[in-house]
Amino acid sequence: MARIIRNAITTYPCAAVYRTLEYLRGISDDDVRRLRARGIRHTNQLLHRTSLEIDRERLSRRTGITPDRLYEFANQCTLLEVSGMDRFLPVIRRLGINSMKALRAQDAKHLHTNLADAIGLAGAPSFSDVEYWISQATALDIVEEPEPRRVRSVID
Repeated sequence: MARIIRNAITTYPCAAVYRTLEYLRGISDDDVRRLRARGIRHTNQLLHRTSLEIDRERLSRRTGITPDRLYEFANQCTLLEVSGMDRFLPVIRRLGINSMKALRAQDAKHLHTNLADAIGLAGAPSFSDVEYWISQATALDIVEEPEPRRVRSVID
């Protein structure tokens, strides 16, 4: 029995599951090179290395990529984690939804209507898909927002 189960296990290469860094909108070849030099090869690794502000600051010092830019990439990575949404990401971004926080704030009916208007009813996702995406936005929202910068007053 153990021999049968052991032979039934199938392994999948990482490339089949994860997206490369080039999939991110606005990432330059130089950014990709710098991140790969730090061992970050795909979007899931980048998400886990940029979820917390302190990690973005540390990675920024090591790569020269600004923390704000890393935060933007982290938000894109979280949107890629939502099952079935990747095909519609360009349209969703045009509707102003660039983070899980923005997706979570959406009304499913309103978002579905906007997507149907932009894509056409035949190509639009189903209403239940849109509801699912919004529910996933709560579970997958792991990116810590940056703290507001404190302005220090100068005393003469």
